[in-house]
Amino acid sequence: MFSRIMKRAFLLLFTCLIATAAMAAANDVAEAQALAERLSPRLAHKVNFFLISSGSNDTFTLESRDGKVFIGGNNALSMAVGLNRYLNRYCRTTVSWYADVPIELPDVLPDVPQKETVGARVPQRFFLNYCTYGYTMPFWDWNDWERFIDWMALNGINMPLAITGQEAVWLNVWTQLGMTRDEVKNYFTGPAYLPWHRMANIDAWCGPLPDEWLDGQAELQRLILARERALNMRPVLPAFAGHVPRRIKEIFPDADIKAMGAWDDFEEPYRTFFLNSEDPLYTRVQRLFLEEQTRMYGTDHIYGVDPFNEMDPPSFEPDYLNQVSKHIYESLTAVDPQAEWLQMAWFLYYQRRDYTDERARAMLTGVPQGRMTMLDYYCEYKEMWRELDGFYGQPYIWCYLGNFGGNGSFQGNVKGAGDNLEKALAEAGDNLVGIGSTLEGFDVLQFPYEYILEKAWNFNKTDQQVIDELADRHAGHAEPTAREAWKILYDSLLCIRPANFSGPLPTSRPMLGKENRHCTIRYNPATLLHAWDLLLAQDNVTTDAMTIDLVWTGRQLLGDLFNVNKHELDSLYSAGCSDKPHMRALVANMRVLIDDMDRLNAAHPFCTLNKWIEQARDLGVDPDVKDYYEMNARRLITTWGGDLNDYACRNWSGLISDYYAPRWEAYLKQMERAINTSAPFDEAAMNKEINAIQEAWPLQTGFTTTPPAIDVLTLCRQLRHRHHNELQRWAAQ
Repeated sequence: MFSRIMKRAFLLLFTCLIATAAMAAANDVAEAQALAERLSPRLAHKVNFFLISSGSNDTFTLESRDGKVFIGGNNALSMAVGLNRYLNRYCRTTVSWYADVPIELPDVLPDVPQKETVGARVPQRFFLNYCTYGYTMPFWDWNDWERFIDWMALNGINMPLAITGQEAVWLNVWTQLGMTRDEVKNYFTGPAYLPWHRMANIDAWCGPLPDEWLDGQAELQRLILARERALNMRPVLPAFAGHVPRRIKEIFPDADIKAMGAWDDFEEPYRTFFLNSEDPLYTRVQRLFLEEQTRMYGTDHIYGVDPFNEMDPPSFEPDYLNQVSKHIYESLTAVDPQAEWLQMAWFLYYQRRDYTDERARAMLTGVPQGRMTMLDYYCEYKEMWRELDGFYGQPYIWCYLGNFGGNGSFQGNVKGAGDNLEKALAEAGDNLVGIGSTLEGFDVLQFPYEYILEKAWNFNKTDQQVIDELADRHAGHAEPTAREAWKILYDSLLCIRPANFSGPLPTSRPMLGKENRHCTIRYNPATLLHAWDLLLAQDNVTTDAMTIDLVWTGRQLLGDLFNVNKHELDSLYSAGCSDKPHMRALVANMRVLIDDMDRLNAAHPFCTLNKWIEQARDLGVDPDVKDYYEMNARRLITTWGGDLNDYACRNWSGLISDYYAPRWEAYLKQMERAINTSAPFDEAAMNKEINAIQEAWPLQTGFTTTPPAIDVLTLCRQLRHRHHNELQRWAAQ
């Protein structure tokens, strides 16, 4: 009897498992098909998805049969990567991460000539940075997020940072611990600054948060997580890292709470406070937060915890650092026994003089092996796994940063990053478990990030194949001049050692006779000019990606030519204004250049100020809240706060004409006065005028950029012709 019952139980269990597997397979296929439908109903009609078995390794297959394209994958995410391969390689198109950019497909969707089978090289593919939630995403709605999640799936991301809506969780936690609702809202920063609040850098700056923000972001997070999980992603949610409100120190006077140091010159009211992980209150807060977050959003058992990002810990003693890590991890597993800790390694780079090998080892080994994954944050510049003995055995993800503050500059060590990554995959050992990108802000040039993420899959492309495929999908067809241009850009500009800031000079505050080291021209201008000329030689431009290429190369040249003019003008002033006619010509040309940069950027909506402000205002419901969001949006990309003025500068139409040009006009007016009257350049007067502009501009409301009435190719050709002599002379030097 017992045996018969057991057999029936096992049969029932087996039947349930088969049914569950079948349901999961159907869900994966349905999710992949829905993604294709969102991109294009015509595309969805062409492709069929099906589930394949691949063991533990993510894999896709791609082939054509009977006029249809069949994409197999071990899950919906692998199917999405197969779909992206079809779009990139055979349809010659790039899917933009911006929702407003439509999918550009050929009139006839092609077949795949030969079956492909491609597997992942690493199990984890990470994307995003806390800062991206400020520099790019603070005012996104579901429409923006839906496209972006699709873009992540197409590019194989299975571990996205997912920190939207956590303030709604914290509101419930802190009010349970005795704070009033208004006290908590005043503790939060404004929306654009929440990343640095979440990383315990600043409190209260540009706050308080409106109720509609708190409610709206909680609902948005539910939508984000549901879609990411449906596409087989494992979202990284936050956990408590020790950052507490100042008021908690008053409510719990016996708790071990210490004031942290001032971050980037922010004043006392914005200072943060840290609760020692050994204090019993720490475990209590962690439990309240994780239980409330799980109730609201669920969990995937992996948590981002970064207790000392760009901040000194209360002590650098190795024993202290070891115990901090140990107790933080124990507080996680006390609530979630499956908890894994994801930790940025940025602090180990940023404060590498403080984090000696002994201290770093102590902190990382306070957590059991395999339960803390490190994000090696800035590998195109410094691979910390090489500096710190492979993170002492903890698993880590090799990351390409590529962008600080959302600055736009056609420079960066993309080619070198690819070479470093290949070496790491060959040399690092088993604890290199993933590839990712930790960009601070989006720019419209997607290639560097897609290039790195593609290396997580066994495509086995040569550099020439990478460039040819890239150029073809940017042009929308096989285009020899675009291929040649991109070969130049890849070999000569996207191989330059990165800087922590790389905006053009017009986006920097004017200074007389001083070189802004962040705006150094580190490429051969003749090379970039030749690449632009090759792009301008095309018959027409039909794609969004090629519009970006033309704008990007052109504005880099014009911005750096402005730099050349400024350097010559300052030199002539220092020499006693001996050639006044030439100095007047330089002043006039600088005005023309900055105006032309503004016009060129207007050719693409995401190179405009009004797109940024429009997103901020559209997210608000109440008119006062709309103005508040706009203030946050304006301040972040200009004066920022603390000593971060111009850190998040943007090479954008509207911002150039409305903000940067007036600042430079203050410089040019004083230079004209010096030329015409032989009086000394009045730096005090210039700075007074610039300070007034900077103080007033973030508090203004409303702005509209007028796009050019002509197409981008015609506009670029006009600008190339207008500045022909100067560009040729500069390139010949």
